[in-house]
Amino acid sequence: MQPTSALSRFLPYQLSLASNAVSGRIAMEYRQRWGLSIPEWRVMAVLGDSGAKTQRDLTKRTLMDKVAVNRACKVLEERDLARRTPNEQDGRSHLLELTASGRAMHSEIMPLALEMERQLFAGFSADELDLFRTLLERARLQAEGLVEDDLSGSYGIR
Repeated sequence: MQPTSALSRFLPYQLSLASNAVSGRIAMEYRQRWGLSIPEWRVMAVLGDSGAKTQRDLTKRTLMDKVAVNRACKVLEERDLARRTPNEQDGRSHLLELTASGRAMHSEIMPLALEMERQLFAGFSADELDLFRTLLERARLQAEGLVEDDLSGSYGIR
C-alpha cells in the first residue's frame, strides 16, 4: 500500500525508492550470475568504460564512499578481475584497471545490463527517456552545486 503522507510526494524519497528498486533488481542478476555486489559492478563498469583510474577518481565517478570503493577494489583484485599499478603521474597513488578476465566479464555483463535497461524502461518513449536522462543529470548537478551555509543551516547554490 502506498503511503499518503507528504513523504510519498517528496521527490528525493521517490528518487531513492526508484533507484533502490532498479538497482536491487539489477544487483540480483549480477550477484547470481557473476557473484558481484553493486559497488563491485559499479567500479568494474567505470573501469570498463573509461580505463585505469585511481581510487579517488573511482570514488568521484561512482559517488560511493571511500570505504565501499576500497572494499570493491580489493575484492576485484582478489578475484583477478582488476589489478593495481603505480600511478606514474603522482608516485603516491595507484591506478586500478581491469585484467583480461575483468574485461571479459565486463563484456559479458554489458549486453545483459543494456537488455535489463531496455526491459525496465520499455514503457517509455524515446523522447521520454531523453527527457528523463536530462532531468536526472540536472538534478545531480543541482545537488552537487548545493552548499550548506554553516551559520544558518540553509542551502544555496555555489
